[in-house]
Amino acid sequence: MAGHSQFKNIMHRKGRQDAQKSKLFSKLAREITVAAKLGTPDPAMNARLRSAVIAARQENMPRDNIERAIKKAIGTEGENYDEMRYEGYGPGGVAVIVQALTDNRNRAASDIRSYFTKSGGNMGETGSVSFMFDHVGVIEYDAAKASADDMLEAAIEAGADDVVSGEDGHEVYSSQDSFHEVTKALEAKYGEARKAALIWKPQNTIAVDDETGEKLMKLVDLLNDHDDVQHVYANFEISEALMAKLGG
Repeated sequence: MAGHSQFKNIMHRKGRQDAQKSKLFSKLAREITVAAKLGTPDPAMNARLRSAVIAARQENMPRDNIERAIKKAIGTEGENYDEMRYEGYGPGGVAVIVQALTDNRNRAASDIRSYFTKSGGNMGETGSVSFMFDHVGVIEYDAAKASADDMLEAAIEAGADDVVSGEDGHEVYSSQDSFHEVTKALEAKYGEARKAALIWKPQNTIAVDDETGEKLMKLVDLLNDHDDVQHVYANFEISEALMAKLGG
């Protein structure tokens, strides 16, 4: 790798951004409610809901909040959200995918388009950059849970496609179709994962200079701070020096 991947950049920056716990909890609750509405309200039977609950637990969201979000899906008073995916190019021609849950499509599209424009990029049509990403499942465990060899063996047995192990832990990748089964198999062996979700994983990444990298991280921060935005994915890497400057 030429530097830090955008996954790690966004992860570290997100920790600072989401100091506003109420905003973070609101986003997590929204995903839980939508996931429960789309399937059964039982996390054991609904892979997306289970992933949302795991994400909420990782952020220390109170159990009452989680249960309330699930109950909203069952009742009639819950808001209706549309799942939207926005795609475009940021500074330096970097591909960006934005996933949102919104109750106002026009507002969300207008806001996100303006963020791309202000950053020196442009928002494109759906499909304009997603072909450069793979929509896959990722299941993450801390490094202490298993050796790299043991995790690789367990992942292969579970039906996973790839494993990346390092000091930060293990990342197990699977197809969308096998995601639920792979997650269940690994949880049976190693307990609940620290993360289990469907993501847009870039097929290749672009190393950008520090000036471009700073502009890109500002765009990522701006997008992540929007109430409707759930996730931001991009295919860039920045230098160690810029990462240190940004406080990651």
